[in-house]
Amino acid sequence: MRELLRPARLAPGARVAVVAPSGPVPEERLEAGLDVLRGWDLDPVTAPHVLSRHDRFDYLAGADADRAADFQAAWCDPAVDAVLCARGGYGAQRMVDLLDWDALRAAGPKVLVGFSDVTALHEAFATRLGLVTLHGPMAAGVDFIKNARAQEHLRATLFAPETVRTIASGGTALVPGRARGVTLGGCVSLLAADLGTPHARSGARGGLLMIEDVGEEAYRLDRILTQLLRAGWLDGVEGIALGSWHDCGPYEKLRPVLADRLGGLGIPVAEEFGFGHGEGALTIPFGVAAELDADAGTLTLSEPALR
Repeated sequence: MRELLRPARLAPGARVAVVAPSGPVPEERLEAGLDVLRGWDLDPVTAPHVLSRHDRFDYLAGADADRAADFQAAWCDPAVDAVLCARGGYGAQRMVDLLDWDALRAAGPKVLVGFSDVTALHEAFATRLGLVTLHGPMAAGVDFIKNARAQEHLRATLFAPETVRTIASGGTALVPGRARGVTLGGCVSLLAADLGTPHARSGARGGLLMIEDVGEEAYRLDRILTQLLRAGWLDGVEGIALGSWHDCGPYEKLRPVLADRLGGLGIPVAEEFGFGHGEGALTIPFGVAAELDADAGTLTLSEPALR
């Protein structure tokens, strides 16, 4: 696990492109999110198919080729400083291999923001481009539009990343201790789904793994974690932080599963870390060296997420 290249922070007036690599985007929420971005003195532009719907599959924001073309055009536009995903859902895995990674690399480092289904893009950007990305609220997400903590933490990360070098979750330790490594992670079900795919990461060795999920019952999370364990993907991981488990059932039923599957790794595990699908989600940079203190519920970055 190595540190990745950090993109430049944003400045007032920066142009940001909003794309829909996954599920369909409600127009009223998109407009509200664009207003938030304008309030930050950013110049948001939307991709041509950001409000599209697939003609057969209503869970996709348009055809795979169109979603990929939108993403690539946004990233390769020299006037664009950051690409913000509008929402998650499902679909990034269907378009990620349609992207021209040589062209994306040639366009230079930029900021990518998203979570949930965007996990597939976080992983691809780490392995194919070697870039730091931000696991944070999305432009048409309810949390981004309505929650002050989520807004302000993302805004600080984008404009003044040195002010959020220590991310304090207020959570507790499932397994106590401290660990150092390079951050990675996202939706744990999507990390499992990435196994065996082209350019997938071979494992989390040397990393601080930040995982969360939505809508997965306890037995399904057991299966997902067991798959990662059996595949050896968790071998050598230095520490784990657990985010939100929205719509995954009562936490008192999930906690024993998490303890059973992860406690045997002999590493610090922090719980209720405040990122993911929960309300007021914190922004977590992936690809940055950091220290996880499970007892204090903090993640301290060795350097700001963005230059």
